[in-house]
Amino acid sequence: MSIDTRDFRNALGKFATGVTVITTKDAKGEQYGVTASSFNAVSMTPPLILWSIDKGAYSKDVYCQAEHFVVNVLASDQVPISNRFAQRGENKFKGIDVEEGAGGCARIVGAVAHFECRTWEVYEGGDHFIIVGEVLNYDYQDGRGSLVFHGGRYALPEPHPMMLSEEESRTGEGVLGQHFLYLLRQSLAAYRQGFYPRLVHLGVNEKEWRILTLLLDRGPQPLVQVAQGVAQPLEDCEDTLSGLTCRDLVAESGDQRHLTLTSAGNELANKLLKMAREYEQKVFDSVSDEEVNHMKSGLIHVIEQLGSR
Repeated sequence: MSIDTRDFRNALGKFATGVTVITTKDAKGEQYGVTASSFNAVSMTPPLILWSIDKGAYSKDVYCQAEHFVVNVLASDQVPISNRFAQRGENKFKGIDVEEGAGGCARIVGAVAHFECRTWEVYEGGDHFIIVGEVLNYDYQDGRGSLVFHGGRYALPEPHPMMLSEEESRTGEGVLGQHFLYLLRQSLAAYRQGFYPRLVHLGVNEKEWRILTLLLDRGPQPLVQVAQGVAQPLEDCEDTLSGLTCRDLVAESGDQRHLTLTSAGNELANKLLKMAREYEQKVFDSVSDEEVNHMKSGLIHVIEQLGSR
């Protein structure tokens, strides 16, 4: 069976995972860190966990030969740290608070959990090495959300509505039905259910739509900035970008990998934006312009208020 790598990655993205940064150090004492979502439990007795590293990774030899490593499970507000360690480059630890863990490996301050490990075994796994670690020490924080990766982008965990008590799940005049976050989630789910299928008619998926319209709205930007703007990990954003560049919709240039819409990309992005506006008008057809403007200004106010904290 021939597998399309990009499509296979999309399928895997349906399985939600946490986001970790795996840290270690080499024989010279240099610290290393890499973002990974391939973390999983193996055994309770003895306590074993695993993660995998791409054989094309610059630091693969260091991790495969290291005696110790630390799994730092990132908190929901540590997206910049995830993006930092997903990139190649020096000084990844600059400006990041760390503590010393097992074998001198870095423990990232603020992570919701740490697993300090001794390397148990390294196995071949296709184009990856599978690294199994014995947990020597661990800790975690209650009351803080973990960063989640789902559908090719960062996400947040939240209680499933089906698990709420009858008292909590009342709608209409009930508590939950008037809760701001609940209303936002419900409206988002309903809105994109009708909107995303329309993208197919213009030959793009939801990830490509975000990049194209972002570049149209904000102009040329470095890849790292685009990944942050569409809330996608850098690796996944690069995968989406490869499809856009192959179709000559986006051009890439410079050391910082600046992305620019081509003439074809600009034309398509304008069509996408027009379609988005028409869909919005249809959704709010029975709502007055004044009410729509009040709603939008209210949301902008909430964003500004939360962003200033």
